[in-house]
Amino acid sequence: MTEHHASSLDAPYEFSADPARLDRGRVHDLLVSHAYWAAGRSRALQDAAIDASRNYGVYLASSERQVAYARVVTDGVTFGWLADVVVEPEHRGRGLGRLLVSGILADLAPLGLKRVLLKASPEGRALYAALGWTSVDDPADWMELRASQR
Repeated sequence: MTEHHASSLDAPYEFSADPARLDRGRVHDLLVSHAYWAAGRSRALQDAAIDASRNYGVYLASSERQVAYARVVTDGVTFGWLADVVVEPEHRGRGLGRLLVSGILADLAPLGLKRVLLKASPEGRALYAALGWTSVDDPADWMELRASQR
């Protein structure tokens, strides 16, 4: 289990990769309420995504309340996709995004993944850049097939 601690002026937070700490209902609420890309996502769909991913959270140490979430879809060997990064609005601006993403990268480091990708929201770009993320070198080589195209 990976644990990291960070403090702000008024509240200590804990990063965790422990799946037993994950609050699935809270994760769903955070995403559908505060992440534009997850609007309308059902709880069943979110639970399926959780089950197929490595999951991470940031918690208020005093109450165990989950205030941030992210997940990584990976084969565990060569590739990972960082997804669903969300911080509760009342806790933004306190370094939780940095705590969350740094903790995830530390947890993934032993796997030796060749590449970890993400789709950065406009508000997240500066954070990811500060943590070493860059735009892909070959964006024209990356393609997607959306459900509506199948």
